[in-house]
Amino acid sequence: MKRLSTSLARALLLGALVLGGAAAQAQQQPAPPSVQLWPGGAPGSEKRHGEPETVKDGVYYSNVHDPSLTVLKADPRHANGAAVVVVPGGGHRMLVFQNEGMLAAKNLNRIGVTAFVLKYRLARDEASGAKYSIENDAASDLRRAVRWVRANAAQYGVDPERVGVMGFSAGGELVSLVADNPEPAPPARRDAVDRESARPDFQVLVYPGPLGVPAKDVKNAPPAFLVAGSRDACCMPPTIALYQQLVAAGVSAELHLYADTDHAFNVGQRGERVSLQHWPDRLSDWLADGGWLVPRKGRKPEGVPAP
Repeated sequence: MKRLSTSLARALLLGALVLGGAAAQAQQQPAPPSVQLWPGGAPGSEKRHGEPETVKDGVYYSNVHDPSLTVLKADPRHANGAAVVVVPGGGHRMLVFQNEGMLAAKNLNRIGVTAFVLKYRLARDEASGAKYSIENDAASDLRRAVRWVRANAAQYGVDPERVGVMGFSAGGELVSLVADNPEPAPPARRDAVDRESARPDFQVLVYPGPLGVPAKDVKNAPPAFLVAGSRDACCMPPTIALYQQLVAAGVSAELHLYADTDHAFNVGQRGERVSLQHWPDRLSDWLADGGWLVPRKGRKPEGVPAP
């Protein structure tokens, strides 16, 4: 009995050492780099430049005045040159930065896509005291993000003609405003980034909000992947409406509606349905079918090829 107790103690000690080593290794992992989209302050927000963001529970961000991108590069062993700007939701009051930002980015990394998670100005964040608008300030932040990725594509091993956007809920509204609607006015040329196009090459809308639908420039919209829950009273109707608009305009589009599912299922970790856990796989299939996950070899991908 004593020998068994000694063996058990050794096993427990070994387990503790392994777990401790793993925890220490995790702590040593460097944080992903973050870059400000306007180093001197966003237009109209220069007076709030440098003001700290508010972070709740380590996952929800607010008081955002310096729009930025957090960069998660794909592993060089399977990076394919595709890039996606990930736009978290949060009702324009906060950013669900982990579940609808970082986790989505890591899923994209697994299929060789380099991801850039956007922190944008929040029009409904009353605590910040700022007077931002969704259509102008927040949408401008996403347009600047697309331009910035293209301008810095070589630095990150990214193809500037395979830059997509992926938005959740309120972030999906911004995607639709940028991808499916005309830009209100071209930006004042402050730097080289402003010379790049802000129209993404493809779009992914995850239970997007209603703003931006019906779209006003759908004929020039890029290929689209749309996903929502069938019980989402807020965001299922605009998802279907936008899909119908895209198809009617001849734009390649794919729609997935999940049964008995409401809002905010993130990248599948919320909810009990097995199908929800696999919806990111359907996105991977769509990206592969559209040719976005392979080098262009002199031609731009054009939606899903005919059988």
